[in-house]
Amino acid sequence: MPQFNDTELTAAVIRSFEETPDPRVKFLMEELVKSLHDYVRKTDLTFDEWGYAIDFLTRVGQKCTPTRQEFILLSDVFGVSMLVDAVNHRERGGATETTVLGPFYVGEHKKMPHGADISANLPGERMFVQSRVTDLKGKPLAGVPVDVWHADDDGFYDSQKPSYETQGPSSRARFVTDADGRFSFRTILPCSYPIPTDGPVGEMILQTRRHPMRPAHVHFLVNAPGYEPLITHVFIEGDKYLDSDVVFGVKDELIAKIEKRSDPTMPDGKRADGPWHLMTYDFRVKPGEGAAPTPLGVKVTETV
Repeated sequence: MPQFNDTELTAAVIRSFEETPDPRVKFLMEELVKSLHDYVRKTDLTFDEWGYAIDFLTRVGQKCTPTRQEFILLSDVFGVSMLVDAVNHRERGGATETTVLGPFYVGEHKKMPHGADISANLPGERMFVQSRVTDLKGKPLAGVPVDVWHADDDGFYDSQKPSYETQGPSSRARFVTDADGRFSFRTILPCSYPIPTDGPVGEMILQTRRHPMRPAHVHFLVNAPGYEPLITHVFIEGDKYLDSDVVFGVKDELIAKIEKRSDPTMPDGKRADGPWHLMTYDFRVKPGEGAAPTPLGVKVTETV
């Protein structure tokens, strides 16, 4: 009969999974138990500390809503999201680098025409984004849906605002590439912003004296049929938080130089109302399979 003490307990728990029919599930459960038990032993975890951890995770779950995913935020600030991304994208083969999806992909991406202003009613410095999707050899890919989303000039995503349920998406849209693989849109220049600090994850960040800031960026999800979905950001060169992103999502290749322009017209020939910024960034996708992510707890609206 096994003795359920600190030396034999782990082996007993691992044996309890012996009849698990799926070998991958069996392996994952065994390794999870080993890691958790090792943590408890290495830290001599106290009852109060374990109780606090259970309460913390309970509050993380309670903070989740159809438009807010506190567990994804927790994964992000622990670097787990980027680590999962890294081990699943070790060989890029020239494809654009990936980064975290983030907790604000809520699936409400309405198809809009090229050149549309996705932030038409928002204050901020105007920006024109022009982009192209190609394969690894530079061949343009037509008919590719590309979801884009970013925070506003105050550092908030549309889904964080009380008006989201009534006014709908803002600074968020879906574009479909043309015959030359191109798409473009107008928006506002994004700014660096803090992750939400009104929940348990923010509480942890502030208590550990970490800053909660993310550098300015635009999210892109490129979902070309026959190719691996590409989830990435394009960051703004010169942002002071590029070296200390709270979710560890920055990669050198994803930093773009944004040109400040005073031309009277934008690249599509339409009039510019004052100075504006130009973001140019092309995406290279890798042949393969996979589905674009479905946001946890969110009903996805498809409008392609």
